[in-house]
Amino acid sequence: MKLYDELVARGLIAQVTNEEEIREMIDNGKATFYIGFDPTADSLHVGHFMALCLMKRLQMAGNRPIALIGGGTAMIGDPSGRTDMRSMMTQETIQHNCDCFKKQMERFIEFGEGKAMMVNNGDWLLNLNYVDFIREIGGCFSVNNMLRAECFKQRMEKGLSFLEFNYMPMQSYDFYYLFKHYGCNMQFGGNDQWSNMLGGTELIRKKLGKDAHAMTITLLLNSEGKKMGKTASGAVWLDPNKTSPFDFYQYWRNVGDEDVLKCIRMLTFLPMEEIDAMSDWKDAQLNTAKEILAFELTKLVHGEEEAVKAQTAAKALFVGGGDDANMPTTEISEDRLQDGNIGILNLMVACGLAPSNKQARQLVEQGGVFVNDEKVTAPTMLISREMLAEGVKIRKGKKVFHKAILA
Repeated sequence: MKLYDELVARGLIAQVTNEEEIREMIDNGKATFYIGFDPTADSLHVGHFMALCLMKRLQMAGNRPIALIGGGTAMIGDPSGRTDMRSMMTQETIQHNCDCFKKQMERFIEFGEGKAMMVNNGDWLLNLNYVDFIREIGGCFSVNNMLRAECFKQRMEKGLSFLEFNYMPMQSYDFYYLFKHYGCNMQFGGNDQWSNMLGGTELIRKKLGKDAHAMTITLLLNSEGKKMGKTASGAVWLDPNKTSPFDFYQYWRNVGDEDVLKCIRMLTFLPMEEIDAMSDWKDAQLNTAKEILAFELTKLVHGEEEAVKAQTAAKALFVGGGDDANMPTTEISEDRLQDGNIGILNLMVACGLAPSNKQARQLVEQGGVFVNDEKVTAPTMLISREMLAEGVKIRKGKKVFHKAILA
């Protein structure tokens, strides 16, 4: 099976322009393509996973990835329907985040001369003169057509800010700039980006002629993939200092039965024949599939050694509740204690098991919190200094384990 057909079989392709040309370019390693990443944090999260895996697959076939960091567009908003301004980031913060992204991406793709590259659209957008920008590309965009775009139609009833209205021309300009300066002939993005991406393709053709080969692909479920990065207690990061390899493993081990094979197809590099053989798995076999998914993705992000540790720890906890050597652990400092104790709600928040005392209380009242394998029956429960000194094992629900220990 050639690469394009494999991407279709894995459920990664939703919409394309010029399908036969795209197929020929991808299959023969002729694509120089970009995918955009938002630098608003110093780590990627699992919502970026599909894009990273796609970049790896394409590079393995000889295509050249460009990771576009939105250092310029991040300063003015995003296309997700927000009307409020993001907090302004300094160039130093953006550069730090870019460096962190690149380090994480290097587990997936290879950077270097003639290989993958990382660029920041702040390098060209922030130096643009607005009048010159409008003169150069303003005539290429029909306001009537823009208002018919799905990304704008969804905002019209609640109110569409001029800030948001600028996003399509700016994102389109990114593709135009990359096409002219880096030979980028293809762009990838989620379904929610389709209108903006088409704008870039049309801008290139209007400015450079119909023979300019600019092509567009959207990824199936990529907009849902962005939601993958969020859980009830926060984000699932690729940085092991933010989300431990154990928690990362557990996140994928706990995906829904209806999603596990879809995730294996889209995100792992297992052969399609092996995955197809799982298509009729049911009940206990789905748990095996979840373990395969969790192990493969933890290995991809954190390495095989950490994946083995996480899998061993998870099995030990579920089978016997015993070995907690590799369990995620939070050190609790003395200054968090009051009269030698810390309340269970405060402890859960400190360990990242709940984003707030209110949600921690709800979990306790629903009977979903256990301390050293004993159900917590009251949200007023206190954990003593002596208990913390020995180490306290907290379980949230059936599958989330954490250890708290006195610093």
